[in-house]
Amino acid sequence: MSGADGPPSPKRSAGFAQAGRSAAAGTRLLDAFLELLVAERGAAANTVTAYRRDLDDFAAFLARRGLGLTEARADDVRDYLGRLARERLSPRTGARRLSALRQFHRFLLAEGVRADDPSAQVDGPRRGRALPKYLGEGEVSALIAAARRKPGREGLRLSALLELLYATGLRVSELVGLPRSALARGGEVLIVRGKGAKERLVPLSVPAREAVAAWLRLRAGEGTDGARSPWLFPSRSAAGHLTRQWVTRMLKELAAAAGIDPARVSPHVVRHSFASHLIAHGADLRSVQQMLGHADIATTQIYTHVLEDRLRALVGEHHPLARGTRRRRRG
Repeated sequence: MSGADGPPSPKRSAGFAQAGRSAAAGTRLLDAFLELLVAERGAAANTVTAYRRDLDDFAAFLARRGLGLTEARADDVRDYLGRLARERLSPRTGARRLSALRQFHRFLLAEGVRADDPSAQVDGPRRGRALPKYLGEGEVSALIAAARRKPGREGLRLSALLELLYATGLRVSELVGLPRSALARGGEVLIVRGKGAKERLVPLSVPAREAVAAWLRLRAGEGTDGARSPWLFPSRSAAGHLTRQWVTRMLKELAAAAGIDPARVSPHVVRHSFASHLIAHGADLRSVQQMLGHADIATTQIYTHVLEDRLRALVGEHHPLARGTRRRRRG
């Protein structure tokens, strides 16, 4: 779950301490908690939806035990997580649900609804650290070449999208929601508004700048409503710009055209590829963290998996004993 890693700092509000134990009271408290996530933490809509879904599921579990959402005990939290494990939900899902429960109970504690936090006594499920899936540099080049082979307007738009995605590592929601005003310093830098409405600057590569410039020249000459749209990638969707689903679908079509298994390709895989390739070529973690918009560098550290091969190659190339080993092998 992203967007709200720690508990909100809720404003004290009168009346919560006397909130009843009814389902209606639990619903009101849940709504207030979610409102605070948005107001004080800048949580994205997807994050709020996920929190509500997780906490509604926990409320249903408690209801079967004759308890309201504010009445859970530590054993109830443990039993709930145990149920998730028996249903074969992943440890990652269990950890995400526990994070939601902890933040909600800290909210209840801060508001005086409860005098304790039952989730604080519960250990989270152990989860392995999954390595990010990413494409090889040649595969990304093949994707870009497939986009350029598309004729006319579609080819220019896809080329601009893909070049931007790979040059910046943007989340797909950030990519489709880019306004034209996001291009700064003559198109050399992109101003990205990410999670929590935080802005960051991401430099653009020359191929990305050229692809975006070609797309904007085409739009300027069209003389349509789209040419006047404030969005970089306008469409007829309700939001006025391309959707995440459309970008995902087009990437899979490009993958098939490039001879790559479409199941391996998604906007997030391209984001992972951006970060992995940067680190493989010597970029430092802190710079990659800033470009990706990670709040914590620990999140960026998943990309250090690519360092092993690079360090092995460096040792093999430059260590004197390694050179001696190669000469003995050749001899």
